[in-house]
Amino acid sequence: MQLNQDVRINLDRFWSTIEASALIGPGRPGGMSRLTLTDEDREMRSLFERWCTDAGLRIVIDEVGNMFARREGSEPDLPPIFIGSHLDTQINGGRFDGIAGVLAGLEIVRTLNDNGYETRRAIVIVNWTNEEGARFSPPMVASGCFAGKHQVSWVHDLIADDGARFGDELERIGYRGEQRCPGTPPDAYYELHIEQGPILDAEHRQVGIVISSYPSVGMRVKFSGETAHTGPTPMDLRKNALIAGARWLTAVDEIGWDFSVGDGKATGARLAAWPNKPGILSDYAQAICDVRHPDPVTTRVMAEKMRRAVFECAAIAGCKADIEDEWFWGGDIFDHDMIDVLHTEAERMGFDWRDIQSQAGHDAYFLATVCPTAMIFAPCRDGITHNNLESCEPEDFSAGINVLLHAAVARADR
Repeated sequence: MQLNQDVRINLDRFWSTIEASALIGPGRPGGMSRLTLTDEDREMRSLFERWCTDAGLRIVIDEVGNMFARREGSEPDLPPIFIGSHLDTQINGGRFDGIAGVLAGLEIVRTLNDNGYETRRAIVIVNWTNEEGARFSPPMVASGCFAGKHQVSWVHDLIADDGARFGDELERIGYRGEQRCPGTPPDAYYELHIEQGPILDAEHRQVGIVISSYPSVGMRVKFSGETAHTGPTPMDLRKNALIAGARWLTAVDEIGWDFSVGDGKATGARLAAWPNKPGILSDYAQAICDVRHPDPVTTRVMAEKMRRAVFECAAIAGCKADIEDEWFWGGDIFDHDMIDVLHTEAERMGFDWRDIQSQAGHDAYFLATVCPTAMIFAPCRDGITHNNLESCEPEDFSAGINVLLHAAVARADR
């Protein structure tokens, strides 16, 4: 038995879950501020758990708070299909980034329930913890832990700006599970996401099929100096860590401009310092930057320039520098066979689609290191994202979720 090819998801029902989510952790007008492991995150997790239980799914939670909602298949011993994204948001986030991907998985399961259809493999909806990295840096730590890139103890020991420890907050909100992490890789992973770029909206396309991602390198750097009075301390004796960090952010921004013609981008994303007060030089600063470019060789060149700038900027400010963490993701990471099926389904259903590259980071990047992975993009108005003005209409998701429905079921029935 095969799923009827005319089956479509219930768009109104999907949209009702989006609207319910938007009530939990609202931020600036129209937007969201649901940081990971906060009370608002707990409330959203509980609502998602209730929806999944009502749909007949079994919930399992792992050691770093990743949630797995399993719809059993006819052959439970086969590796399952994962469909997922994240429910946490940026501090000034939108209503769709990540959230739409998790709730799309829920709608697919509900649609299969409506049609009484049992897949051969189980389908598991996943909510990955701390994708955004807005409270605990770096981003995507929990999907990275699932894929074996991070140790559980390292994740638990991450400290937020408010002084909270990741592991303690997991315990506090009741979402530190017992399932071991790293986890057992699934047969395949799908992630639906808003594009977070203007291409689909500008071209009036209904769906984007992600064929690759911009290679990206990021660094978290600590600059160490000495406190001193801002008045009498001579310039040549100063060791101002804040200035070392600021110089590095500016240097990285210049790298982005140097490579911008080829669509290279460089970002100074964070600068935190202590004491960071008037009248005293800071003896500590932490800065985070990243570079990305569609060409992997150029990305490596930009990354080396970024790395050299760390120590040059520290030396100018009379400080020491330590690269505390460095990460890489992206490139030709998505499964070509899965992409072909997405193409076939989009064509069969008559949607206006195009191939597209991903420029942002996603949990799918880590999953792609352990299992075949594919991504689908839905258009968002003007590409505005990580902003309370992030905007989509229900119809923006119809093509993407329906393509995902039939592609995931075909994969599950292999």
